[in-house]
Amino acid sequence: MSYLLGIDVGSTNLKAVLFGYDGKIVAKADTPTELGHPEQDHPDWAVWQPQQIWSGIAQAVSKVVAGIDASAVKGVAVTGMGMDGVPLDATGKWLYPFISWHCPRTLPQQKWWIEQVGIDRQFQIGGDQIWPFNTALRLRWMKEHQPAILEHTHKWVLIEDFINFMLCGEYATDFSMASTTLLFDQSTRSWNEELLKKSGIDRELLCDPKPAGTVLGQVHQAAARLTGLKAGTPVVLGGHDYSCGCLPTGAYRPGVVLDVLGTWEMVVAALDQPVLTPEVQQLGVLVDTHVARDKHAVMGATVAADNLEWARREFCGEEERRAAAADGGSVWDSIVELAEQSPVGSNGIFFLPHMSGSHCPVLDHTSAGAFVGLRNIASRGDLLRALIEGLNYQFTQIVQAFETCLHVKSDRIEAIGGPTRNRFWMQNKADVSGTVVNVPDIEEAVPLGAAILAGIGAGIYKDEDEAFEQVHRTGKVYEPDAANHAKYQELYARFGKLHPSLRSFYSE
Repeated sequence: MSYLLGIDVGSTNLKAVLFGYDGKIVAKADTPTELGHPEQDHPDWAVWQPQQIWSGIAQAVSKVVAGIDASAVKGVAVTGMGMDGVPLDATGKWLYPFISWHCPRTLPQQKWWIEQVGIDRQFQIGGDQIWPFNTALRLRWMKEHQPAILEHTHKWVLIEDFINFMLCGEYATDFSMASTTLLFDQSTRSWNEELLKKSGIDRELLCDPKPAGTVLGQVHQAAARLTGLKAGTPVVLGGHDYSCGCLPTGAYRPGVVLDVLGTWEMVVAALDQPVLTPEVQQLGVLVDTHVARDKHAVMGATVAADNLEWARREFCGEEERRAAAADGGSVWDSIVELAEQSPVGSNGIFFLPHMSGSHCPVLDHTSAGAFVGLRNIASRGDLLRALIEGLNYQFTQIVQAFETCLHVKSDRIEAIGGPTRNRFWMQNKADVSGTVVNVPDIEEAVPLGAAILAGIGAGIYKDEDEAFEQVHRTGKVYEPDAANHAKYQELYARFGKLHPSLRSFYSE
């Protein structure tokens, strides 16, 4: 039997997953990703140590290949978080830790970029929202505060590309990762000279961008000794995590929208061409290059499960925890049961899920969460149902914004992530949106997407379509309830009035 290996560099775990060509997991292992705060004078500064990242990945890989003939691994590709990079000298030695996306040190550089480049111009070129953790801002910080390090830097390497370099000794990045830097041109799929000139960043510091699925090199002897992989195993360019998750779910195809659920909810759809208009920029979305060949992607992100985590923490006390333990269940079961006892519309209560500000499709960081419509007969179940309904109204707003501004039709939602186990949330998502929601029978969709790219590069699959046909398995399908959807259409229109009504209050 032969295998493909997907490596996922995440903010919580460093993961290695071994797949058969049918997409089924053969073995997986992970180690924690260790966030550090080494600067005593700046305790809020956050970094990843390169040695911990590499050794953690090597350890996870060695575990998954321990029980097999390593020559059966026909390709490996890396996916994970974007933006974070490390400076390497000409010998490949790292000169400074990865500045984590958690780190606030580049807020002054963000302000400079907004003033000097401009929000509209940045989106027109790169499809980016200007976030404080974008790669170019770290390079400017380094130029201002650690110029000696930058002078000795041969390449500034993004975190996935660092793992590729440690595996095969080659420098490159894929188009989807390059899209996270503020320096990439979505129209030409190359580094943009205007942005490089304005920022003062040396083009030679950046790795050459190439399509995902490109064979980069082969595992060398030193990496083979540490990982257990066979020297000569093809190393293939993977890509950004949510983009990779689109491949096994079919969300690179027309009519399919990917819903990645976790602390954040990321809604992703494919585009044939980048749409970089001011109207799209004002939705708070990103438009970047897809890992699927000749495609672009639009992604809208908003805080989701963190709202439910807040409700679990504040609404469910020790009594509920003891009762759940006695029944052999969990507090989450209690939350769902309470929410289900409330009727459609939560007895007139609405929840505005802006507990961490609003990011998409309403871009307003001054906004905040709100329960509206409270009366003295309101129950915890009403509040919990209103919370879930509010998240699904917000999801529907994103999907409809895609349809209105980008002409992206959604015939089916493919939902992945831990919260998909919450059957009430998923059924309510179908009822509110009026769209079929499928929770595919796929484990570890993001590293599977990387493994698919490894398979394309290694010649196992002809293209994304052939891979999809082999790995995709329909799981639990949630059909919209027609009666509930009819009620939710009216309620959805009322929900849309909440933020406009509260905007001036919050802005003060």
